[in-house]
Amino acid sequence: MPNHQYWEEFEFDRHPGANVISCLMDIQKNPVNKMGEKTTPVAWEQGCLEEVCGSCSMLVNGKPRQACTALIEKYIQETGSLTINLAPFTKFPLIRDLCVDRTRMFDSLKKVKAWISVDGTTDNGEFGPPVSPEVQEALYVLSTCMVCGCCSEGCPQVNPDSKFMGPAAMSQVRLFNSNPTGKLEKSERLNAVLGEEGIAGCGNAQNCVRVCPKKIPLTESLSLIGREATKQSLKNFFSLPDAKEE
Repeated sequence: MPNHQYWEEFEFDRHPGANVISCLMDIQKNPVNKMGEKTTPVAWEQGCLEEVCGSCSMLVNGKPRQACTALIEKYIQETGSLTINLAPFTKFPLIRDLCVDRTRMFDSLKKVKAWISVDGTTDNGEFGPPVSPEVQEALYVLSTCMVCGCCSEGCPQVNPDSKFMGPAAMSQVRLFNSNPTGKLEKSERLNAVLGEEGIAGCGNAQNCVRVCPKKIPLTESLSLIGREATKQSLKNFFSLPDAKEE
């Protein structure tokens, strides 16, 4: 059944500190639109309400972001308008209102094995292999990814005609391949991004790093994974039986 999208307008009293989520909660309590018509409450997702879970992703005035940190007064001051437009992400299947299905992103994390499945503590003591403070700092920044979908929403290469996994999955490959224990499965992750869903799909638009709520260096990750993927493809080529015989 096709989705029937439409706009609906609501009015609120201005309150200091109000954010998009608090306004949506007001609608939920009293779902009456600007025309005075009783309507259905707006459907949206939320979780932590402190920009950690990534669930309240939506377009606020056309830009992908987290609704929980979108302060109403700030938008009014920046735009000079009392109207703020909310819309669902366009790169994911629409469920209802502001809710979308981000299964595509989670499936991508599975494809690149975005976890450490090998226990590295056996031969390296109780706490596993040592990690320098510099590496820890770099890994922490990459680990803050919320899988919110903002980077995919901003990426022109993520579209119905492309199979590109999106920047988040590529950055997670970097995260787990940089981990001393995760390196044991480095080749598997790199092979996962050699196909048409992988790094070749990146068009270097650099929108992803501009809209990432956590300021993760996504373009840096994409560049690094591109180099590593090239090395992996060469290793794969020269390890073929036919190549050895020649």
